[in-house]
Amino acid sequence: MKKTILITGASSGIGKSTVKLFSQKGWNVAATLRNPDEETQMQNWTNVKLYRLDVTNESEIKATVETAINDFGGIDVICNNAGYSATGIFEKSTSEQVKRQFETNVFGCMNLIRAVLPHFRGKRSGTIINITSMGGLITFPIYSVYHGTKWAMEGFSESLAYELRPLGIEVKCIEPGAIKTDFYSRSQDLFKNGEIVDYDKYEKTVLANIRKEGEKAPEPGIVAKVIYNAATNRSSKLRYPVSLQSAMLLTLRKILPLNAFSAIVRKVVEKGF
Repeated sequence: MKKTILITGASSGIGKSTVKLFSQKGWNVAATLRNPDEETQMQNWTNVKLYRLDVTNESEIKATVETAINDFGGIDVICNNAGYSATGIFEKSTSEQVKRQFETNVFGCMNLIRAVLPHFRGKRSGTIINITSMGGLITFPIYSVYHGTKWAMEGFSESLAYELRPLGIEVKCIEPGAIKTDFYSRSQDLFKNGEIVDYDKYEKTVLANIRKEGEKAPEPGIVAKVIYNAATNRSSKLRYPVSLQSAMLLTLRKILPLNAFSAIVRKVVEKGF
């Protein structure tokens, strides 16, 4: 029987690449995005249906899950991909920006999981894939709020895996490093406050260095392949680093004292400061 995956944040980048790969592999794909009417490609892909979904809207999440189950006869995998980065000096942030970041990156994921769990419990199977990033286990400057959401999702996912395993439901964390998407541009929410200038030189330097890393990063298709592996490998493995870069940095974070690891980070992101 053909399997079905529901993917959030499917309009571009990792989400769209994942929709394409699963479609090519013969899966049914429920691709969710905030503005499906603006999408001109995916509706022509095999076995793909588009759904309007803002992951900060809990009632919309419930309705979308129910509709996708009815349309495809069930859901086998969900991929919590929707998210963005609230970036910059924390003191410049507003409470509204911080709240929106957590509502999207954390509560949106939790609400989708809660909405699909009755279906997964009923059939005693299902896979939950959360795009947590290597930024859920290590940190870089000017991403404090974003890291807060990804660390939250790593801890949540690890604990949730214990609860769901006896029910035949698996939890997987996908941990990309830098990927060439609009993460560093269009989808980024940069904190601004013209009255606070003491951080300006540091912030400008770090932003420039991190964006350089993003420009030479691999394409999002590399993440889609890891997601597909996690969805199909029948393993209870929780964490999936995506690239050599992310695997190396995560390993170094485990084996090095924090001061030593922080020195490596500073050498890269503070270059020129």
